[in-house]
Amino acid sequence: MIDGHLLVDAHVHAPRLPTLAPAWLRWAHEFGHGHDWPAVYDADGTVVPELLDAHFAAQGVDHAVLLCEYSPKATGIQPVEDLLPIVKHNPARFRFLANVNPHLHYPIDVEVERQAELGAVGLKLHPVHAGFSCADPMLYPAYAVCRERGLPVVVHCGTSTFPGSTNAFADPTLLDPVLRDFPGLTVVLAHGGRGWWYDAAASMAMLHPGVWIELSGLPPKKLPEYYRRFDFRRLARTFVFATDWPGMPGTAANALAFAETARAAGVDDETVAGVLGGNAVRVYGLG
Repeated sequence: MIDGHLLVDAHVHAPRLPTLAPAWLRWAHEFGHGHDWPAVYDADGTVVPELLDAHFAAQGVDHAVLLCEYSPKATGIQPVEDLLPIVKHNPARFRFLANVNPHLHYPIDVEVERQAELGAVGLKLHPVHAGFSCADPMLYPAYAVCRERGLPVVVHCGTSTFPGSTNAFADPTLLDPVLRDFPGLTVVLAHGGRGWWYDAAASMAMLHPGVWIELSGLPPKKLPEYYRRFDFRRLARTFVFATDWPGMPGTAANALAFAETARAAGVDDETVAGVLGGNAVRVYGLG
């Protein structure tokens, strides 16, 4: 807990380092300079579950949602199986999202089902790194599985500097036909429209009750500026706290900065508590 509230970090990268592109390591060292994230790895570049668990415990994190990724063109292949030892060590703290790439996985619904059976609490899509539009019909079988299972779909909606990225696919409005064709599907906009789409992300969250804005990679103090065209107190009810660990200065510092910024903007304590943890518990079924 932090600031008296449950704390959930809904966007955590904990891959094996040998599976990554060099650009990912440069990103982590550049943006994660405020904390010693390499200390949770062994000499072979594999996460030591006990050390990662202790790190997040010290940061006050009650639950952390881990990410895998299959994006060989941009960041590398980070297999879901590499996350399982971390989850096994402390399933009360760690859960994970599935990931699929329609250029690699076929039949795609079978792969979503496989990862869901491994324990995934949602599906993460990375159109920018993997090179596809979320409106592509190839993904519809995956959406059908998620709706049937009650799993949220998390979509990267923000610019990326990694070589091989296609930033045009970060536009959250590409999800409009998906929301039309799969009513009841829960969608989380990771990075909240970072870059050129803050207004689009906020509009979608206000329009659709099943759309959430996830704050990974966004400096908390700048949130009122990013979403200045909207009623920030109302929009904040759709926020899900996340950091993009290890590419940030510290989970606890980010959480406290959000709470301070939100309260200064007139956000009530119940909404702050929801953002820091309650909303993620609701979206991902954490317990």
